[in-house]
Amino acid sequence: MTIKLINIGFGNIVSANRIVSIVSPESAPIKRIMQEARDRNMLIDATYGRRTRAVIVTDSDHVVLSAVQPETVAQRLHIKEEEMLEG
Repeated sequence: MTIKLINIGFGNIVSANRIVSIVSPESAPIKRIMQEARDRNMLIDATYGRRTRAVIVTDSDHVVLSAVQPETVAQRLHIKEEEMLEG
């Protein structure tokens, strides 16, 4: 199994193999997930002080905040998968 890495903004990288979901931070349940992760010290803030636009949940229960739109992260993931199929 190869390791796929996805840029989530500002030079921050997440392992694509570990991503469970990429969601918008607007809803109350997602805000609750973020607060619970913060309380458990499982929240990784990769926004560099900017507005959170995407919340990435991993299979290890870490929650990663990104300043990049969820669609952009998903598109980068899709492009990376196509490169793996070609190469």
